[in-house]
Amino acid sequence: MTTKFRFAPSPTGYLHVGNARLALINWLFAKKTGGGMVLRLDDTDEERSTEEYAQGIQDDLMWLGLEWSELKKQSDRNAEYTVAFDTLKASGRLYPCYETGDELDYKRKRQLARKLPPVYDRSALKLSDEEKAAFEAEGRKPHWRFLLDQEVVAWEDDIRGHVEVDCGSMSDPVLIRTDGRPLYHLPSVVDDIDFAITHVIRGEDHVSNTALHIQLFKALNADAPTFAHIPLLMGPDGGPLSKREGSQSLRELRESGLDPMSINSLLARLGTSDNIVMRNNLDEVIEGFDISRFSRAAAKFDPAELRNLNAKILHEMPWDKAEEKLSLPTATEAFWLAIRGNITAMTEASDWLAVVDGPISPVVEDQAFLTSAAELLPVGDLDEGSWKIWTTAVKEGLGVKGKALFMPLRQALTGQAHGPEMNKMLPLIGREKALARLNGKTL
Repeated sequence: MTTKFRFAPSPTGYLHVGNARLALINWLFAKKTGGGMVLRLDDTDEERSTEEYAQGIQDDLMWLGLEWSELKKQSDRNAEYTVAFDTLKASGRLYPCYETGDELDYKRKRQLARKLPPVYDRSALKLSDEEKAAFEAEGRKPHWRFLLDQEVVAWEDDIRGHVEVDCGSMSDPVLIRTDGRPLYHLPSVVDDIDFAITHVIRGEDHVSNTALHIQLFKALNADAPTFAHIPLLMGPDGGPLSKREGSQSLRELRESGLDPMSINSLLARLGTSDNIVMRNNLDEVIEGFDISRFSRAAAKFDPAELRNLNAKILHEMPWDKAEEKLSLPTATEAFWLAIRGNITAMTEASDWLAVVDGPISPVVEDQAFLTSAAELLPVGDLDEGSWKIWTTAVKEGLGVKGKALFMPLRQALTGQAHGPEMNKMLPLIGREKALARLNGKTL
């Protein structure tokens, strides 16, 4: 059997780290089993869904390298949902309800006051045709609930193992709003049927929804797919991941200069017992992927860990790959090899190119020392050996050594107290700019 997965974000915002992890796991499992992944945009929320977010989702997935086999939009499939609605209504599994939001809220409060679970009482099932007509005459439009079988629904979950959910403790869910638009459950199941989805991997917050969906599959005369529920991501302090703790959008991560493989390498292993290691490409990630390795325990996302992994990728990145990502016309291979060990994000490269190209304001504390050091700078073109020759001459000629020797020279030449190795930076800066900066000039 050909496997088929789906990633189904709502285009009501940009993808964040949690979304990316779910998309990546679906994509990896599809590739591992020789299948494909459908990108399904759940855009039935007309008030919040936008084309900007829809395109942003696609851009983010392409940046990560997660291509999809099909693109589907729920907004294009109202006719299919109407057919399913009619089928369920004809079989007696959908029933109209006329309570207002305030009336339902009042019912819930009374149940809670009596220490009862706030489960819908199915009073709408007892309405006569006359009572329904009276509500219609008042101008009330019905919402439609799915009549759940009062049973325990069980399935074998690819991550959680054997799962049982008692649907007798659940309210009959609303599938169709008063304005006739379907809510999440019905389109999701209809799409999974029509697109022949074999595996549904989603967050563990959907476990109760899965019990409901299994009943919906059965009511629509279809087999349910295989399910896997991924534990949610937690922040570095063990609490729910918040934007403050690093769950920023993929767009923000991309703009901050992170390499997509740092994100893929981290998210593919978060929540497993495997060590998180740097991967250079997605083929390597696919090779090491195993859905059974994911734990039922919540996974912890630490932005600092992502930064460290990104730094490792950059520190080993060859020039031919870096050149494509830099977008700096004057950058050279020598420049990249000099600075790559001192950056944690690609955007930092432009800061060091500005140091090389200038102008910069040199940091000068002892101009007399720098002027004397300038006189000892080797003549002719500078290379990686020039720094050692020069500093040795300064040490012997001026009697200065250690930090008192190297720090003033670095600060004058780069304007920084730390940075790449000066034997590599000096030839990039060049003799003319070096002499000018040593003499306190902005160049």
